[in-house]
Formats: sequence, C-alpha cells, structure tokens
Amino acid sequence: MAVWIILVYFIVISLLTFFLFWDDKRRAKKKRWRIPEKTLFVCAAIGGSVGAIAGMWIFHHKTRHWYFKYGMPAILAAQLVIVWVAVRGI
Repeated sequence: MAVWIILVYFIVISLLTFFLFWDDKRRAKKKRWRIPEKTLFVCAAIGGSVGAIAGMWIFHHKTRHWYFKYGMPAILAAQLVIVWVAVRGI
C-alpha cells in the first residue's frame, strides 16, 4: 500500500512541475510575471524531476541555462539513488 502512495505522490508532483514549466514558458512569451527559478528547482527536488525534465524539453524552456540542463538530471539521478537504496534496504 505504501508503494502506491509514494508512486501517486511522484506522479502528482511531476505533473504539477510539468505544468509549472508550461505556465512559466507561457508567461515568458507574454512578457508577464514569471515563476521563480527557485520554485521550479524546489518542485523538482521534492519529487518532480521527471516532470521538470519533460517540461524543459517539450516546451523548450530553460534548456540554455546550464544549471537547469545539468541540474535537473542530477536531481533525478539523486532521487533514483535514494529510491534504490530505500528499496534495497541498505
């Protein structure tokens, strides 16, 4: 049961992060107030890294910034290691 709760959490936070990237790109095109980069990174760090990476590449958003280009995959890698360690019980 706990695995399903965790899985649903990761799906929801990834979708939220994906839509934040979409919204920020839309706001950038309209020259409106933007979503802070810190918010995008925090959402990725708390489990939305898959959504962040998908949003970056689908919307071509933040792909020129090295800290997004390399930071988001690094966050995903760290999350995968944490999950792997948790599952293995090391």
